Amino acid sequence: MKNAGQLSRRQILAAAGFIGLATVTGCGSGDDDGDGKDLSKKQDGAMKNYRAGQQFKASKPLSFSVLHNNNPVYPMKNGWLFWKELTKRTGVTLKPVDVPLADYEKKRSVLIGAGDAPLLIPKTYHPSEVAFVSSGAILPVSDYVKLMPNFRDKVRKWKLEPELDSIRQSDGKYYLLPGLHEKAKSGYSLSFRTDVLDRLGLSLPTTWDEVYDVLKALKEEYPDTYPWSDRWSTNTPFPCGALFRYLGQAYGVKAGWTYDNISFDTKTQKFVFTATQDAYRQMIEYLRRLVAEKLLDPESFTQQDDQAVQKLLAEKSYVISANPQELVQNYRYNLGKQVKGSKIEMVPVPLGPAGPVLLSGIRLENGVMISSEALKSADFVAMMQFVDWLWYSDEGQKFCKWGVKDVTYTESGGTYRLKPGITLMGSDPDAPKDLQKDYGFFNGVFTYGGSWELVSSTFSPDEKKFEDAMSQREELPVDPAHPLQSFEQEQATLWDTPLKDHVIQNTLQFVLGKRPLSEWDAYVAELEAKNMQQLVDLHNKAYERFKKENG
Repeated sequence: MKNAGQLSRRQILAAAGFIGLATVTGCGSGDDDGDGKDLSKKQDGAMKNYRAGQQFKASKPLSFSVLHNNNPVYPMKNGWLFWKELTKRTGVTLKPVDVPLADYEKKRSVLIGAGDAPLLIPKTYHPSEVAFVSSGAILPVSDYVKLMPNFRDKVRKWKLEPELDSIRQSDGKYYLLPGLHEKAKSGYSLSFRTDVLDRLGLSLPTTWDEVYDVLKALKEEYPDTYPWSDRWSTNTPFPCGALFRYLGQAYGVKAGWTYDNISFDTKTQKFVFTATQDAYRQMIEYLRRLVAEKLLDPESFTQQDDQAVQKLLAEKSYVISANPQELVQNYRYNLGKQVKGSKIEMVPVPLGPAGPVLLSGIRLENGVMISSEALKSADFVAMMQFVDWLWYSDEGQKFCKWGVKDVTYTESGGTYRLKPGITLMGSDPDAPKDLQKDYGFFNGVFTYGGSWELVSSTFSPDEKKFEDAMSQREELPVDPAHPLQSFEQEQATLWDTPLKDHVIQNTLQFVLGKRPLSEWDAYVAELEAKNMQQLVDLHNKAYERFKKENG
């Protein structure tokens, strides 16, 4: 339950530049000791025999600096109960280095480049850690997960080794401690005005063919409107990033927010260029048909979110992309005030040619980088234990999410409730206190991942129904590891951006009819002129090399 900007950044893990097949169940499983021989001198404040499920408490007071992504929705306060209670429980005082949300990535790069980065650098989305590897500014954290029993336990129990393999660098190590999810969480789909559908005798669609039929029926009834006007097109590299993401999933391709130039074709057992696949073209053809028949508002690809929502509220449209929070707190709440008897529901992602599938890699979330400076400290082991407890233990995750039992929430039989007078993201608009703003809990810097029980503990009934339906679908395999060597990675980076820009630009031109689909072959030739085949060959060469070296 993060804002759309945060969620839009969550990526399906690009396998480019990574290596795999080592597990993290112990230090003999591919996670080297690194400087392990020196760790005996770095035990200040550490717990002896620290293990999974145990409360971490430093044996002496410690403090660690942390980069803090300051979200304007809940601006940071030094007086938050979060900071005070964290120190009380762990003996650790966090010293936040505050950075505005809008400048987070830029400021993070500047701090790391200048050697001024805090020890803990959370809210990092793979693959942005790659930029800091060659300088040695961040730790190869896979060398030190032996100090993190909760992290290792969740990886083992939830069988996350392939996902971790996909973020390894060409040295076989990974440099980011990602958020770990027990189950894939989908988040986005279409929502429909069900009161209007009921009046017209229409059912909620379960396939994209049925979506087309429903839109046609709405257009016949309301010929002066676009039945569907969409959002999530600004502040994102891929306009209509949510729509392309879940529509792409129905076709079995990475698109929208999850777009990546390179995809693995399980039939040919080779990497291919995503945006020249037949399935990608079919997805474009589907959207082109909707726009051509005036079923989908062409302004969907350029308008601000507020404009899309206003069209819904003014009954100029009846269909819009949703996530469960927007459905309840924005669409349903505001429609209820403006349109008597209105109802709106979000459907499980409609099925397409790929069948009931989820794209791979979505069980990892943004995570924590650790500055190499940390290894020089006498309290390094204690710091890793602390990181393990706060971000990866059940108790630490519950604390970050819900706060302090009987102060901010109550819990009985696995059901969590906020204490009276406290609201979370509009759950009680009249409450005088806010769990995020006034207490510092449910902060995106610290709250992500976890067991399904915990992740779903904040679900509204709508979200629970949606996620339960989506969790029945089959998650596609993670792309196999294919490490690029450092000079290859540099070359791939130079090719990647111009190719991606050309794909996004032409995807929209095709969909909007500004470029006819009869020019598809010319579009492919343009990508070839921008080194498309060289990029694909580079990844396949790395894949074959890895297979040969690792059997």
